[in-house]
Amino acid sequence: MKKRLTLIALLFLPVIAMAQKKAEVRFQTDGVCGMCEKRIETALLAIDGVWTADWDRESHETYVVFNPKKVKELALHQAVAAVGHDTPQVKAKDEDYAKVHACCKYRNEDVTKSHH
Repeated sequence: MKKRLTLIALLFLPVIAMAQKKAEVRFQTDGVCGMCEKRIETALLAIDGVWTADWDRESHETYVVFNPKKVKELALHQAVAAVGHDTPQVKAKDEDYAKVHACCKYRNEDVTKSHH
């Protein structure tokens, strides 16, 4: 009987997961390289309720799939800014920006040019 209940629970698990409400958002995030990409995506994926995070180096667009019942869109921008990257809604504090690697200093025109 216990095995039967476990099997039934496992069969309905995908249905329950799909029933969760999800939201998708795209926003610009300043950055220049693969280290920036890893930092941005890691910060977003660390948030409870974020399922997918992808930053595109060419377009600087960040794509996030998340549960709006667990996390608000502003919190996504704040998480990215907290690791030193500007978004349209939240600019990174100077002390957070200062922590990014020298090759990631996207506010420096010379660094930006060197990545193109």
